[in-house]
Amino acid sequence: HNNNSIMALYQRVGKSLLLSPRSASSPTITATSLARRARFLSTEAAATTASTTAKRKGFVEWYEGHLNARPVLTKAITGACLWGLGDVVAQVVPTLIQDEDGDGDTTKKEFKYDIPRTARAVTFGFVIHAPLSHLHFNLLEWMTVKGGFTGLSIPIFKTVMEQFVYWSWFSNSLYHGAMGAMQGKNLDEIQNRIKDVLWGTQVAQWKFWIPVQLLNFQFVPVRHQLNVVLLTSVVWTALLSAWYPPEEEAEGEVSEEKKD
Repeated sequence: HNNNSIMALYQRVGKSLLLSPRSASSPTITATSLARRARFLSTEAAATTASTTAKRKGFVEWYEGHLNARPVLTKAITGACLWGLGDVVAQVVPTLIQDEDGDGDTTKKEFKYDIPRTARAVTFGFVIHAPLSHLHFNLLEWMTVKGGFTGLSIPIFKTVMEQFVYWSWFSNSLYHGAMGAMQGKNLDEIQNRIKDVLWGTQVAQWKFWIPVQLLNFQFVPVRHQLNVVLLTSVVWTALLSAWYPPEEEAEGEVSEEKKD
């Protein structure tokens, strides 16, 4: 983009110099002016590129500084923002999908944004999910080091432990339980909710999250693995919302599921 802008400026400068009376009578001055303008434009382009790089580097360094100084708080704030974004996606996506009945008539439900639902997602991401996930990823790293795993066995071991041994079952149950509690459901209702949706959540997430986590555990530093999960969860939420539109009475339990 910068190169195209510079070339356009060169053409404008050259054209103005060639059309001026002074340039017609003094070709030496024209060449000198072009060279001077070229040096100026090159310096300006370099300064613009350096400024853009510095801004990008500045944000990364700023985030890394907070992540190193206050890892749990930084991840909690990040989690709250991305859980909130994920819930926005989960609510908006179904309104973009048109359902067709047996006669081929197209119907579309009236959209009403659920602010309390987003507030629950933000609260869960900040208070529960991000702090516990911080412990989870560090525990996985500790077990990997203690077990002496190396090379490709590292992501395989971590993925098996996470998806099949303890974390996915715990985190999905915790999610549905916390959402039910924040909705004012009693213990029996929460238990029934978990029984109804847990297995479906597990099967769906194994198909989606196992490839994602294999790559995440292989290539991403431990301190950023939760961020990868949170960012990918936005896509995960959108997919579930498209595949399983929420039922009116249930507030979209399945489509809200974004646990890894």
